[in-house]
Amino acid sequence: MPSENLSKQIAFIKEIDKLKYIQRKTRLLNSERQENDAEHSWHLAVMAIILAEHANHAVDMLKVVKMVLIHDLVEIDAGDTFIYDSQKNHSNSEAERIAAERIFGLLPEEQAAELIDIWEEFEAGKTEEAKFARSMDRLEPLLQNTSNNGGTWKEFDVPYEKVYEKKKVIKEGSDRLWNFAEQLLDESVEKGILKKDAPQ
Repeated sequence: MPSENLSKQIAFIKEIDKLKYIQRKTRLLNSERQENDAEHSWHLAVMAIILAEHANHAVDMLKVVKMVLIHDLVEIDAGDTFIYDSQKNHSNSEAERIAAERIFGLLPEEQAAELIDIWEEFEAGKTEEAKFARSMDRLEPLLQNTSNNGGTWKEFDVPYEKVYEKKKVIKEGSDRLWNFAEQLLDESVEKGILKKDAPQ
């Protein structure tokens, strides 16, 4: 018989398989297929490892990787909220808090507490690790949309100003990556795949 801890850990591992079924609005690079949350989290983890040298400050890379791998697990219960949704606020909602307690609560108490703390740290975005992890979270969809002729920006008629406002979080984790992101945004406007609102 497996130990109580192992039984809880296996239950958690089985539960998070559901993340593979949570569809995001963004599509894979140069593709029509929508990305799922598990693919998104994996991509962010690799990005964080590869782009670590561009962080504004030295970070605990293991913590960053943990953050990006678990940050969307709450969407198993709460669902994915489109970042440009004008009806629903893309922030740490009560539904996500309840989801975090249920999903991480499947684990042994000490592991559950650690992962809830890491999830909360990412959501708060105050530590250097959280800032860098969040910069990855905002950079990946930018790469996707620029590779897909505007992608969700065009599909949902999202203006440059709204995209810029959401993407500037990248600067908090990495000035270099923000400079790169700004260039991509400017090029997207020039190509006509991202529209600026007309001046009032």
